[in-house]
Amino acid sequence: MTRVAAIDCGTNSIRLLIADIDRSSGSAALTDVVREMRVIRLGQGVDATGELAPEALERTFAAAADYARLIGEHGAERTRFVATSATRDARNRDVFVDGIRDLLGVEPEVISGDEEAALSFAGASSVLPILDGHEVLVVDLGGGSTEFVLGTAAGVTAAKSVDIGCVRLTERHLRDDPPTAEQVAAAEADVDAALARAGRDVPLERATAVVGVAGSVTTITAHALRLPEYSPQAIHGAELPIEVVTAAAGDLLEMTRARRADLPYMHPGRVDVIGAGGLVWRRILERMGTLTGGRITSATASEHDILDGIALGMG
Repeated sequence: MTRVAAIDCGTNSIRLLIADIDRSSGSAALTDVVREMRVIRLGQGVDATGELAPEALERTFAAAADYARLIGEHGAERTRFVATSATRDARNRDVFVDGIRDLLGVEPEVISGDEEAALSFAGASSVLPILDGHEVLVVDLGGGSTEFVLGTAAGVTAAKSVDIGCVRLTERHLRDDPPTAEQVAAAEADVDAALARAGRDVPLERATAVVGVAGSVTTITAHALRLPEYSPQAIHGAELPIEVVTAAAGDLLEMTRARRADLPYMHPGRVDVIGAGGLVWRRILERMGTLTGGRITSATASEHDILDGIALGMG
């Protein structure tokens, strides 16, 4: 048994998983010790300025300091810190890297989109039986980027990371509350262009199942299920008809921020960007239905994703 600490620092949130890895059965299995998420909006303004904002760095360093304390308290033997889209895009990422190194004593890895995709697939596939007999498309819908990963039980077949995400599209297009039809159309055009880019590297039409991971997807699933509170147990593995998911996604896009804030399963840090998340997820699922000739009729949500993939890679 090995105790590890995995940190995933994205555009919108920073997450910590301290877990025990057991390989006695021949395949790795994780047992959670601590699983935490903080919304730090590291990607604030990066799409427009190309730099990490000082206040965003301050929020991120404060969360990292808390995580360092938890890692010490729980005696993790190894720690891995992975940073993704916002940090990849920032000219001043050295400030971020130096600050994290000082706080945690490890070198933060600013990984490529391809590696992010592979880790997301590893995390999702470690717990979902849907891989059995399927060629699965795992979609990791983040704040700054979205990863499309096609694979089977044997591993990844093809992957592509594209620069569309709930924070990026909110800042770029969805400025009104609720957004105007023109703003929605502009955002959808960005998603369609990104899907075309992804399709040149990933044969999306071959997928026989679709799994969505990360906070936008799980929150949309909670909305589709009309949960009385956010429940990872109810959300994980939930397979819903595409029309149910796309209706829930569209509903969140059309709501005012005040109405979204009142939903019992809505994290406060996701209120202002979940509309864009809904727009992206809706467009992807509609496109997958078309590309597969109607073969894809449902989508599955996973609470296990890149964070689990990071942890499993340390066992």
